[in-house]
Amino acid sequence: MSPRPTAVVDDTTQPPRVVFTRHFRAPIEDVWEAVSDPARLERWIGTYSGDPASGHVTFRMTAEEDAGDEEVAIHRCEPPHHWSVTTSSDGQSWSFTLTLTEDDGGTRLEFAQVLTDPAELQSFGPGWEYYLDRLAADLRGAQADEVRWEDYYPTMADYFATLRR
Repeated sequence: MSPRPTAVVDDTTQPPRVVFTRHFRAPIEDVWEAVSDPARLERWIGTYSGDPASGHVTFRMTAEEDAGDEEVAIHRCEPPHHWSVTTSSDGQSWSFTLTLTEDDGGTRLEFAQVLTDPAELQSFGPGWEYYLDRLAADLRGAQADEVRWEDYYPTMADYFATLRR
């Protein structure tokens, strides 16, 4: 089965956001732990160091070769429902929000990135689909490495090109 993109552009905010949605058959506390605990994060995307209570941590993607450290400013953290952060690396920054809600016996995840440069959507859109599917694999007890990057990029790039405005 080939993965399908889920992202939509939310033009109701300024600047617009790209929103990715997933539903997991897992309790909200388990999903929260998977997106906030360094040991759980490492299984599907990366890990962080530092004290989140300080409002700043350093994040490193472990699923990509040669990934550098990113500084993360934590703007809001309300376990187990919501966080919003800004990451920065090499003079660029990106803003993200994550919202978890209990839904139909499981957990609904909404992950959004502020769309500051629509031209970048073709590259980061497939990437977020890939990482969220790695999270889904981890939550169902599978190995995140079973999710293959080549099923996402360049395969999904055309879909994300149609979302650009």
